[in-house]
Amino acid sequence: MTLPVTMRFVDLPSHGGPDVMQLSRGALPSPRAGEILVKVQAAGVNRPDVAQRQGTYPPPKDASPILGLEIAGEVMALGDGVDEFAIGDKVCALANGGGYAEYCIVPAGQALPFPKGYDAVKAAALPETFFTVWANLFQMAGLTEGETVLIHGGSSGIGTTAIQLAKAFGAEVFATAGSKEKCDACEKLGAKRAINYRDEDFATVVKAETNGKGVDVILDMIGAAYFEKNIASLAKDGCLSIIAFLGGAVTEKINLTPIMVKRLTVTGSTMRPRTADEKRAIRDELVEQVWPLIESGKIAPVINRVFTLDEVADAHRLMESSNHVGKIVMTVS
Repeated sequence: MTLPVTMRFVDLPSHGGPDVMQLSRGALPSPRAGEILVKVQAAGVNRPDVAQRQGTYPPPKDASPILGLEIAGEVMALGDGVDEFAIGDKVCALANGGGYAEYCIVPAGQALPFPKGYDAVKAAALPETFFTVWANLFQMAGLTEGETVLIHGGSSGIGTTAIQLAKAFGAEVFATAGSKEKCDACEKLGAKRAINYRDEDFATVVKAETNGKGVDVILDMIGAAYFEKNIASLAKDGCLSIIAFLGGAVTEKINLTPIMVKRLTVTGSTMRPRTADEKRAIRDELVEQVWPLIESGKIAPVINRVFTLDEVADAHRLMESSNHVGKIVMTVS
C-alpha cells in the first residue's frame, strides 16, 4: 500500500482562542521502533487540547506539537519490533499528541483494538477518559467493590466514564453536575445521587447520604475551590484523587488536621508525562478488565456531538462552554 507524502492537520501557529487553529498540510510522520502509524478516522476532543491551545499545557519535548490525545483508525505502518498489531488492524489509541491529523504516530503499547461492534467514532471516545479514570480511580485510589465514590464533573467525558466504571465494579456512586439535565444524565448512568452544585452543598449532601461517614474515594477535577469540602466529605482512610485544576491550583488557607485525624490520602497525576511502560500497563489492564464490559454493552461512551476536522474551532467552543454531556469527537477521514 502506497502512503501519501503529506497529510492535513490542525496547525497551532500561536496560542489563543479557538480561531487560532488552522487547517494546514505537512509531511507524513514515520513510526520509530515500537510505534505504529495510524490513518485517523476519528479523534476525541479533550480539555488538555484546549489547555494546550491556550498555552497552559505544553506538550513534552519528545511529543508531537500537533493537538490531539486520542484517535481511532487503521494501522498503516509498523515500526521495528512491533508484533502485536498488523497493517490493516482497526485500533483506538492514547496518543502523545498528533491526533488532529489524517495520520498519527502512537506507541504500540498505547493502542487497543476496536471493541467488537464499534466504529471509529465510538472507539475514538474511549482512550483518554478510560486511561485516566482507570489509572486514577482504580490503580492509584484503589476503589474496590462495596466502597463509595464521589465523582466531580459527572457529566463530562471523564465523569460519564468514571460513573459507569465505578458502578460496574461494585461501588456506590455519587456525582456532582451543574444542571438538572446533567444530574439526570449522571443518575441514568448509575449514580445513586447526583448533586447540582449550583443549588446544593455537595459536602452536606454526601454527609447525609452516607449517614455521616463520608465517601471512600473522590475523583476531583476542580482542585483548590473544592479542596476543603473534599477533605470534609471523605471517610476515614479515604482517598482524594486530583486530576485537574478547573477551580484553581493554589489554596490560601486549609486546615490539614482532618488529613491526619482521618488518615486520608491525597494523590494526583496527569497522564501525559507517564512513561511508555506505565501507559502500556494501564492499556493491558483495560483490555483484560474493561474491554469485556464494553463489548457486552455494560459500559459505553457517552457521545454528545460529532464534528468534522474542519469544524475544530466549533468543537473547542463547545468544550469550553461546558454545555455538553459526555464526549466530543471529530471525524477526520
